[in-house]
Amino acid sequence: MLSNFHYYKPESLESALSYLKENPGTTILAGGTDLAVLLRANAVICDKILDIKSIPEGKVLSYTPDEGLFIGASILVNEICEDDQIREVYPALSQAADGLASYPIRNRATVVGNICTASPGADMAAPLLVYDAKVHIASSEGNRTVDIKEFFLGVKKTVLKENEIVTGVSLPPVKDGDNSVYLRQARVKGHDLCNVGLALRLTAEKELFMAIAAVNTTPVRLTELEASIAGKELTPELGEFLSEEIKKHMAPRRNSVRSSGAYRYHMAGVLTKRGLRRLMEKEAN
Repeated sequence: MLSNFHYYKPESLESALSYLKENPGTTILAGGTDLAVLLRANAVICDKILDIKSIPEGKVLSYTPDEGLFIGASILVNEICEDDQIREVYPALSQAADGLASYPIRNRATVVGNICTASPGADMAAPLLVYDAKVHIASSEGNRTVDIKEFFLGVKKTVLKENEIVTGVSLPPVKDGDNSVYLRQARVKGHDLCNVGLALRLTAEKELFMAIAAVNTTPVRLTELEASIAGKELTPELGEFLSEEIKKHMAPRRNSVRSSGAYRYHMAGVLTKRGLRRLMEKEAN
């Protein structure tokens, strides 16, 4: 049986922010795929739930070559999967969306909800990291923008204050020749969190950007590793090097219900070589 709670679904951002200001500790509902499970299991007790799906700002999904991509807080994961332009310009983002849970869940889950849950294995996080995404945050005190690499603080922890709402995330425009890939490894195909999630992006200037999920307390942009290979050509030998070096930037749990730490180390190396090979194949075509 669900616990009793007060449910409020405002029609404007202003109303939502006023409600948060007047009701500290309110739980925010976007897609609700995680929250619904926790409520049914009585794993969380909510006094108040604020449903933000009807806020107009959250329904915006827009892309222009000059401005880049904006994904509102209510945009479903399947909307990303089904957008051909996003798949062409930001392929890793679409690939991550494809692998998230199952089709029915993607019809409810939101991109913003996925990162706000702040699971170390959040599939949408690594692609957003390699694209230097910005998180747009609103409160009754004003608006602010946070780099995605600064957004995650720990397991289930973000920089969000209790009076703040994420209205969306934005990705900057990319130049012709920019490409990316997202790879994940899970116990089963379908509805399962990843054991390792890896995003690789090769910019038009031939810079390689890397981000990894599920192997640290937060998803991580591998900036130090990127710097160590700056200017190097993509080769199978570089793939071998990165497959070993990436392990130095991981701190997985020794064991979990989904895999051992040793398996995550192994698969991170495998996915690195596989992802780099795919980028090399795209470069050759």
